[in-house]
Amino acid sequence: MVRAVRRVDYLKQLHDSKDATGVVKVITGMRRCGKSTLMEQYVDDLRSEGTAEDHIFHVNFETFEGYDLLSPDILRSRLRELPKDGIVYILLDEIQDVEGWEMIVSSLEEVKNFDVYITGSNSDMLSTELSTHISGRYTEIKMLPLSFKEYLELHPGDRDERFIQYLRYGGLPDTEPDRGEKHSLGYLEGVFNTVLIKDVLARLKTDDVNRITAIARFLYSNIGNVTNIANIAKGTGLNPGTVERYVAGMESALLFYHAEKYDIVGKKLLSTNGKFYASDLGMRLMALKGSGTDDMSRPLENAVYLELLRRGYTVRTGSYRDREVDFTAITGNEVEYYQVAMTVLSEDTKKREFGSLESIRDNFPKTVLTMDRFNLGTFGGIRVLNVIDWMLGSEK
Repeated sequence: MVRAVRRVDYLKQLHDSKDATGVVKVITGMRRCGKSTLMEQYVDDLRSEGTAEDHIFHVNFETFEGYDLLSPDILRSRLRELPKDGIVYILLDEIQDVEGWEMIVSSLEEVKNFDVYITGSNSDMLSTELSTHISGRYTEIKMLPLSFKEYLELHPGDRDERFIQYLRYGGLPDTEPDRGEKHSLGYLEGVFNTVLIKDVLARLKTDDVNRITAIARFLYSNIGNVTNIANIAKGTGLNPGTVERYVAGMESALLFYHAEKYDIVGKKLLSTNGKFYASDLGMRLMALKGSGTDDMSRPLENAVYLELLRRGYTVRTGSYRDREVDFTAITGNEVEYYQVAMTVLSEDTKKREFGSLESIRDNFPKTVLTMDRFNLGTFGGIRVLNVIDWMLGSEK
């Protein structure tokens, strides 16, 4: 039996919106991050709550059973047969594979007793496709690969060893790191190729695997570095227009996230530059084929970025005069500043990491996250926390 961790936070979001007919619940996330398992867990919850089987319509269009319903006519026919009494829960997994899916979902949203949930592996589902048909009557749940807390639940063991493993192999639930690097890389390569071909190249209507792979490798090599389209074009030798188009495609397929640069003094976004982060670090390991992956400082910063996203922050890279702050994390009117470092035990490193935060003159919380186990605490108003404790929510 395949082990699965219960994705509590995402399930809560689904349960909180349960029975809100007329509002489509849209779950987005990169392929294999756990959307299908989440849907299955939610269906199990519905059954345990007493929902009748004929009031649950669940289809994963990437399974053998789901292939028969890829025809929009057949799918519409099955949907018309659903009960007209009581709330019917409709869960359509990887719906973007169905031709004309937007109109089908739009028509379902109009049926008063249908509670509709869909998943997809492309962020453009909302920005350019579905939203034009349902006029904002949806709520999005942005799903990420496993948090370290979830990873540790799925793979119990020494937490320090597991954390290094997590930074290397990433958080896709079906990755099996204990079976060795060859097995893990084989699985990750399959996922990466599927994303490139099905979710990027097919949508861009091109088969240029070599160019897009070159761009992806550049981005994976430079996670945590300030960059822009011009730099990527120069680094890959490709046309800036091609680079911009392909980067946008990979962002839409949720392979990468872009952290905009934020001017802390002027409180404004800077239109140029920013940082790219991988949605899953295992994809990075596979794409780089081990080259430059022994340094854990970049994956550490990437992991903190993803954790801040999970916790509901809008995350930007900060700029304060001539200093850089790794992350400016914003929620509502509240702001927090984060620096990430493998260690701050040396005076030079401590001066650099603390200096950026000390230069900021407001009173918002300031935190340094490190792998260190010593010299933790609060110094001059700046918290120094062990990053694993912070990831697990067990920091003092």
